[in-house]
Amino acid sequence: MTSRVSNNNNGMSTQSKVKELSPVQFDEKRMNRVLHTIFVILVVDLLAFTVILPLLPSLLDHYGMFKGTRDFYKVLHNSVQSFRVFVGAPDTPRWNGVLFGGLIGSLFSFLQFLSSPMIGAASDIYGRKPMMLLCMVGVAISYAVWAVSSNFTLFVLARVIGGISKGNISLSTAIVADVSTPEKRGKGMAMIGIAFSIGFVFGPSIGAMFSLVAKDSTLFYVLPALFALVLAVSDILLVKLYLEETLPPQKRAKAVESIFHNASQFINPVSLFNFSPVKDLKEENYKSVRRIGVVYFLFLFIYSGLEFTLPFLMYNRFQYGSMQQGKMFLFIGTVMALVQGGYVRRVKAGKELKVAAQGILLLIPSFLLMAYTSSIYAMYFGLALFSFGSATVVPCLTTLLSIHGRVDQKGAIMGIFRSLGALARAVGPVCASTVYWSCGEAVCYCTGGVCMFLPLVLVIGMKTVKPVSD
Repeated sequence: MTSRVSNNNNGMSTQSKVKELSPVQFDEKRMNRVLHTIFVILVVDLLAFTVILPLLPSLLDHYGMFKGTRDFYKVLHNSVQSFRVFVGAPDTPRWNGVLFGGLIGSLFSFLQFLSSPMIGAASDIYGRKPMMLLCMVGVAISYAVWAVSSNFTLFVLARVIGGISKGNISLSTAIVADVSTPEKRGKGMAMIGIAFSIGFVFGPSIGAMFSLVAKDSTLFYVLPALFALVLAVSDILLVKLYLEETLPPQKRAKAVESIFHNASQFINPVSLFNFSPVKDLKEENYKSVRRIGVVYFLFLFIYSGLEFTLPFLMYNRFQYGSMQQGKMFLFIGTVMALVQGGYVRRVKAGKELKVAAQGILLLIPSFLLMAYTSSIYAMYFGLALFSFGSATVVPCLTTLLSIHGRVDQKGAIMGIFRSLGALARAVGPVCASTVYWSCGEAVCYCTGGVCMFLPLVLVIGMKTVKPVSD
């Protein structure tokens, strides 16, 4: 008996030491470790991704000098010219370059629309880390092709490879969902938003510096391409060495063949809006994810379209040049980073619907103000509202979506969600440009403000669904 009591006492002593690091504390430490790793990986990735943005007009002009009668450049150039004539946009090098860049951007987004759901579903089967590595290798290859793109066809090939490989964003949201509780998930989604803001604030500035360094060289794109390649390779090493697998083998989906047998569902917009590739959800969960998907698409469709027309608006109304517009986007990115870091990451679980509704609501007066104001101060007030709305809506919708589905379904759900956003970004700028040049800036922005009532009404009518337990 004495020996038995002694053993029990020793056991209690050991147990008390274990209690110093409770499961909750251990999980939270792991969550924070993974979140910080994902944050660094995304910042590095987005710095590389955004370096090209200020270089696009110069790149298109550069390739335009070498176009031949049957060159791929000429085919796309003629398409842009036909679109310009159709909507009534002025025939100037400045706006032709913007419209051409928009076409390249839409192509990139459309490729993300095609690839994101399948990459997400594959991560449910093979794990998050292998698919993340595969995506980052593809991104690195795209920068390598860009570095040697002596003609326009190679440049477009680089963008195609990059667009297909850009599934790392939806994988990041799935990883956050894997390691966080519903109460802590908003913090992780906000950190992803902060990474985006940092990337889009500093990446274009780095690209602009590269353009100044090699402005007289015909190979001015090589240095920024190599810089992006170095960052991409660094990201591969970060993923390989520091990112832990968050989906253990025992919790992975088993039906490998379903991805290939149901491939048409992964690229069919109707199936994606219905989240049909995700099987075995309860009816209330299906209703919820479908509504969130529609809200996300409508929001980004309107938002991305008006965001694309902002350079037109600021030039026509305030004669903003490239440098001033760069400062404007710096202002937008800074406000977004501050809102996401100081406000969104502190939003309590269960309050996401309210915050998303507030963000959408603020965009309505923002667009109406932009439609008519002739004061630069009022315009910047509208841009501040614009930045606040964009900083809050997407992280909150992502958090709301992440509570649905088992852990072996998170990749597919997040991939479909990201795909719907990419589709919105592919078609939104085209539609907004059409309205802007055909009907005028006031009609374009008023229409955007009125249309924002659609996602607002859907969010207000949404009910909170309990998280799915694994």
